[in-house]
Amino acid sequence: MWGAATPDALARRLGALIEELDDGRDDQRAQRQQRAMLSTIGRMEPATLGDVAERLDRGAPAISRAVDNAVREGLVDRRQDPDNRRRLQLSLTEAGRLALEQGGMDSGPLSVRLNRLAQSELRAVERAIEILERMN
Repeated sequence: MWGAATPDALARRLGALIEELDDGRDDQRAQRQQRAMLSTIGRMEPATLGDVAERLDRGAPAISRAVDNAVREGLVDRRQDPDNRRRLQLSLTEAGRLALEQGGMDSGPLSVRLNRLAQSELRAVERAIEILERMN
């Protein structure tokens, strides 16, 4: 039904398409999740575990493990909040900022699929991406 789709229906279709395009590559999924976490921390600095978990709609234990890994990799700095000793503040290190700037996942498989589209279809995809980026 063209033009009468609900936001929920579109979200389900887009989610299913993203899963299909992912082709089950767990390593790229992990990279995207880490990138989303780093981006969220960067936007919210100083962020808390709870802030990041809520923003990414993930559980606090999963985010805590991901932050632990990012701290070990030197991407995130974790410090005690001076106003609340029981809370930790998260911020990106220079290495974390650089990791965000250097790019995301390998676009090879998706690029191959996009090369099959006509120029007018590519423009429609580009416009959809622009709209989705504005929502963030």
